[in-house]
Amino acid sequence: MILLLKGVIFTVTTVDVKRKPANLQNLAPGINPPFMTFNGKVKVDVNKIEEFLEEKLAPPRYPRLAPKHLEANTAGIDIFAKFSAYIKNPRGEAHDALEKVLLKSLHHLDDFLRTPLSEEIDADADGDLPESSRSFLDGPELTLADCNLLPKLHILKVVVKKYRGFEIPAEMTGVWRYLTCAYQRKEFTSTCPAEREIKFAYMDVAKQIK
Repeated sequence: MILLLKGVIFTVTTVDVKRKPANLQNLAPGINPPFMTFNGKVKVDVNKIEEFLEEKLAPPRYPRLAPKHLEANTAGIDIFAKFSAYIKNPRGEAHDALEKVLLKSLHHLDDFLRTPLSEEIDADADGDLPESSRSFLDGPELTLADCNLLPKLHILKVVVKKYRGFEIPAEMTGVWRYLTCAYQRKEFTSTCPAEREIKFAYMDVAKQIK
């Protein structure tokens, strides 16, 4: 997703990580994807890989993707952890509490997306602040913050509906606007896994409630 947003030409090769080909093992022995190699050095931390790409693929040749607003980097930061606890829980007595915790995290994200950023506020206007109409976390364009959050939010949306019969509430208009805008961008739709693959991947992860 980052490479597409940067406008970099690259090749995608699909591999079976359970039967890693020799050339993949030779690149990074004992390490599972995702990882990155550059000049013989291996980077395995996703955040470090993002930082490296942002540093090396820099203006003027490539666009900068770092958010202008620091709060965009932390928006929704705990959602995936709350989702994982919710979907992996097999205990019926803990289900409702974990669902409320997940909803609270989603509400925080929704509040952030509905609250206008500084450039959306007219200092001379009277009355209450208008609701934000921005497409993404940091404004009208995708940034590194979106590359981090959107895939997780997409996985959450698919998995909780399939295995818990739960959907992101319709009244969370900020979250739904965010997802709708993302699904209109090829940088996102062409890099996120298909819904059937997500459901298959979580078949054994999603615990049956007892």
